[in-house]
Amino acid sequence: MAETLRGTVAVSSPAPVDRRPRVWLRFVVLAVVVAAAAVLLLTWNIPLDPAQRGYWLAVDLRVTTVATVAIVACCQAVATVLFHTATGNRILTPSIMGFDALYVVMQTGLVFFFGGAALAATDGLAKVALQSLLMVAFATLLYGWLFAGKRGNLHIMLLIGIVLGVGFGSLSTVMQRLLTPSDFDLLSARLFGNLSNSNPEYLPWAAVIVAIVLVVVWRRRRRLDVLTLGRDVATNLGLAYKREVTVLLILVAVLISVSTTLVGPMTFFGFIVATLAYQLAGSSRHAVVLPFAALLGAATLLGGYFVLRHVFYAAGMLTVIIEFVGGLFFIVYLLRKGAL
Repeated sequence: MAETLRGTVAVSSPAPVDRRPRVWLRFVVLAVVVAAAAVLLLTWNIPLDPAQRGYWLAVDLRVTTVATVAIVACCQAVATVLFHTATGNRILTPSIMGFDALYVVMQTGLVFFFGGAALAATDGLAKVALQSLLMVAFATLLYGWLFAGKRGNLHIMLLIGIVLGVGFGSLSTVMQRLLTPSDFDLLSARLFGNLSNSNPEYLPWAAVIVAIVLVVVWRRRRRLDVLTLGRDVATNLGLAYKREVTVLLILVAVLISVSTTLVGPMTFFGFIVATLAYQLAGSSRHAVVLPFAALLGAATLLGGYFVLRHVFYAAGMLTVIIEFVGGLFFIVYLLRKGAL
């Protein structure tokens, strides 16, 4: 009997290693980094005593920036992960569908037809809401039209999105060349993402919209896991593939429109965050990857903004540096994957 037990123990396979504690540890570390960066941004270098009223007024002004950074980071990270799931390709980004180019052509057209003063004169919630609605309507019509027919194909949709993005970009370039130098300077300031120029009037509606989208995404997280298996497998498992992908892309359009109208275009930030989240999350399940990507994006933006603002005194350069580093990271990623 003892020999039998020893034999059983000897041939038994080793117990699987549970990596969940490591994942939760990473979650906790990221959450601590986000909380610490937010507190530092709110309280660092205020030349007043906390007992004074002016101290809390200064903190209140900084709350707008911290909230904007958190919303933008969440939008970019989640939208990119969802876009990768919908397309089945982790190299593509939502900007490939022409969202950023559409925002640029709308801003350029406003200055071209009404002058640079129109940018400041039309600032407000109505303009932001109209821009967001136009971007979402563009995405809905494009996806609905391309997926409605029997020949609906994701690759054709991506190709048409690229063509439209190039067309919008060319149209914007033509109009920008015809602007006066003063109008072009005003326009250029709007076309670069700037976290410092956020308007507190926009934050409540942005937070509500993003919260609704995140709830919808979280309720569909298991369907997203099925989508990653591919079109044929997802269809065989009973998933309405076209409908799910269309809904997913519309949610991506909503998130990108909110982020773009708040701070301007950010092409590569979501790609960086999503790629790192895949590597560090330790799981391919969306229930893990999505929160991890959102926390990683918030930690990156908040930490980078704090360093550039209070160490190098160049907070406005954050998005420029992110786009530069993101472009290099994108090229290196393509080269390592052998896609070029």
